[in-house]
Amino acid sequence: MAARTKLLTTLAIPALILVAVVAASSIFIVDEREKALVLRIGRVVDVHETPGLGFKLPFVDNVVKYDGRILGMPTSPLEVTPLDDRRLVVDAFARWRITDPVRFRQAVGAGGVQSAQMRLEPIVRNSIREVLGTVPSTAVLSDDRTTLMNQIRDEARGNSGGLGIEIIDIRLTRTDLPEQNLAATYGRMRAEREREAADEIARGNEAAQRIRAAADRTMVELTSEAGRRGEIVRGEADAQRNAIYADAYGRDPEFFAFTRSLTSYQRSLNGNNSSFVMQPDSEFFAYLSGDGGADASPASTPVPAGNSAAQFDTPEATTVEDEEGLVTPEVTDREGNPLGETSGVRLTPVPESLATPPQEPAEILLPDAEVQGAAPTETPATDAPAADADAPAAEASATEAPA
Repeated sequence: MAARTKLLTTLAIPALILVAVVAASSIFIVDEREKALVLRIGRVVDVHETPGLGFKLPFVDNVVKYDGRILGMPTSPLEVTPLDDRRLVVDAFARWRITDPVRFRQAVGAGGVQSAQMRLEPIVRNSIREVLGTVPSTAVLSDDRTTLMNQIRDEARGNSGGLGIEIIDIRLTRTDLPEQNLAATYGRMRAEREREAADEIARGNEAAQRIRAAADRTMVELTSEAGRRGEIVRGEADAQRNAIYADAYGRDPEFFAFTRSLTSYQRSLNGNNSSFVMQPDSEFFAYLSGDGGADASPASTPVPAGNSAAQFDTPEATTVEDEEGLVTPEVTDREGNPLGETSGVRLTPVPESLATPPQEPAEILLPDAEVQGAAPTETPATDAPAADADAPAAEASATEAPA
């Protein structure tokens, strides 16, 4: 009895082991990320698309599992020719998943996912070439290419229906020019930008030239107008000065000769001039001799005429201005127009006795003229321009005498 029990125990252990092995071979687990097919001698007998436990015949059936998630497949660079014959290099990326495991098994066989990708890539490439060949390159290179990618997806989805898969999306990852065309394209773009820059520079130079010309014209006009006004004011001032000089010289010709002689002495008797020989009793040294001062007989009450009267504040001048009325001297140009009105210059009023030069003739003695051998000249004091004309002649004689 004991031997029998021992024999049964010895046989039960292998039997249990055999049962465990058979049970393990008949049970399989399907993950939620997988889809399983039960194959019996290469033929599909069962499909498990939901997660859980599955059963099969041990040592007879075979279980094949496929990934049920969305899979990705990048394509190799593809050269396409759009509608405008401008070649482009395109890279794409496709997303797909298995929808029918039985048809997928029949289409790809034992190769599985890798074999499916090898068959799916030509379908995607052909779809890309067909769709992009019907549009210009500008549409392919634009930012909004969603419509083109949807057309490629629909085209590839229709061609891959027999594989038991579904193409979810296709995206164009890179769209570029071929290497041999990049240099020419960049050169053309650079030339276009340089042309636009040159156009803008030319427009700027034109505007600057117009502004510069307008500024130069304005400057010339302002300078000319200022010069014209300055010449008018200078002429009126010269006329007023000459009138005052003529009035002053006409009142006392001897004093004028005396001052001109002093000027001649100052210019000739200095160390820088050349030496000259002259008789001591000549007319040139009349005012340097002892009795030369007797020839100078100024008026007992000298009163400067014109604007010069305002520069002296003497009791005699004040008395004359108080006793006599002040009048504005009338000075006209060659055409008879009063000076000072056009430029806004106001002539200083002078006493009435000084407004009109004396009418009696006066004898003017020019010592420097006698040195040159010229006889004294009598000039009426009433002609103011004549007195002014004698002044440069006397100055020239006084200047030439020392030489």
